[in-house]
Amino acid sequence: MLESDGWRIRYARRLRVIDALVVVWATVGALVLRFGIEDGPISKGTGVYVVLTIALALGWWIMLGLWGTRDAKVLGFGPEEYKRVFASSLWLFGILAIVSYSARFDTARGYVGIALPSGLLGLILGRWILRQHLASERVRGRSSSRVLVIGGTASAEHVVRSLQAHPEAGYLPVGAFLTSRSSSPGSSDNVGVEVVGIGRDIEHIMVAIAGSGSDTVAIAAEGDLSPRKLRELGWRLAASHVSMILAPSLTDVAGPRIHTRPVAGLPLIHVSTPKLTGGRRVAKRAFDMLAGAVLVAVLSPVFLIVAVLVKLSSPGPVFYGQERIGIRGTTFKMLKFRSMNNNADQQLQELLRAQGRAGEPLFKVHNDPRITNVGRVIRKFSLDELPQLFNVISGSMSLVGPRPQRAGEVALYDTDAHRRLYVSPGMSGLWQVSGRSNLSWEESIRLDLYYVENWSLTGDIVILFKTFKAVFAGAGAA
Repeated sequence: MLESDGWRIRYARRLRVIDALVVVWATVGALVLRFGIEDGPISKGTGVYVVLTIALALGWWIMLGLWGTRDAKVLGFGPEEYKRVFASSLWLFGILAIVSYSARFDTARGYVGIALPSGLLGLILGRWILRQHLASERVRGRSSSRVLVIGGTASAEHVVRSLQAHPEAGYLPVGAFLTSRSSSPGSSDNVGVEVVGIGRDIEHIMVAIAGSGSDTVAIAAEGDLSPRKLRELGWRLAASHVSMILAPSLTDVAGPRIHTRPVAGLPLIHVSTPKLTGGRRVAKRAFDMLAGAVLVAVLSPVFLIVAVLVKLSSPGPVFYGQERIGIRGTTFKMLKFRSMNNNADQQLQELLRAQGRAGEPLFKVHNDPRITNVGRVIRKFSLDELPQLFNVISGSMSLVGPRPQRAGEVALYDTDAHRRLYVSPGMSGLWQVSGRSNLSWEESIRLDLYYVENWSLTGDIVILFKTFKAVFAGAGAA
């Protein structure tokens, strides 16, 4: 066993314990809540449910293992772990329903109605807590796969930088083996990690793997290895218990758009074209209208309090409407609670020129003197954005999407940035939950384009949850 496998074994052991505790808690709790404890479930003629509870708890725990929910490849990062937990649990209860129907045993709906949701919630919560601990360890360089990147200088550098940007994913680049001589061994200027070898010789690659202590090899897009050598390398790595990853030049493409299909021995990667049309557009619109209406109803007291505070803070209207650019370049009036003095627009260009920022697309004024005292507070917690829920309900905005910008900002777009206009602008988006106004223009555009290219309703819900977290933290607010 490789020394680096230790964290995988420890983490899987913790998961097995947590899973066991949760499924026992959920099934026994459902038994007690459904049938009571005063006289005991067996004395009430429900002894069969005691047997069912034991079998269900054991089967649930086993099903989680069979479904790969404890596989090291999905632990600690991304949604796949949670998807497998949901799938395995739903399949188990589906099998229970089929068996009950076939055996003509009428399983109490209250029992199932308590066990399944409480168990799912407990499993997700337990894994989320363990994931936070694992992520903190990975940021410190522990509990990660040690990766040797093989490829040309440019492609190796791209893979290294990408992995270093997300240490919580669990891949720690420890060296690069270049297939061209643009760098010298021992250097790190070009690729971000030490170059431990150069060439295409399999023996030299295996020596570099052993010397760097790698347990994983990532073949970059321009690995420049022939199919025969790549196959030979795969055999050698398998014999040495070293994992192999192929890293194509696909960037900002989410997993659901990628489909692998083996043809004549070639693992062809199909990348589907993103489309927000038809049923998908209807689903997004329906979600926006329903969730927007619910939020307006729930937050109506907050609307009233903020409106009174804004009115008392300075002369001027409570709401502020500004023309923004929406889907496909259409214009609309975006609503906000007024957080600046009444003649703020007339002062904007003068302030931007004073700070030398008039040509920047984000049009942000540092230490903006136009913001009122109340405005500073409601901006910190994004309360000034609440009236945009009316934009969402009316259809000019969405709950999630690229932030709408002014016509002057859109005029500075390059070809890539114009793809932001393919979807409705949103109250929140990827760049808001990834740093909000602390991100650079280039980073903001990259995240917005990723959203446009990889939209999903599940992704919208995840972003909304992250938005609530970012708002309550007050991080990066402008």
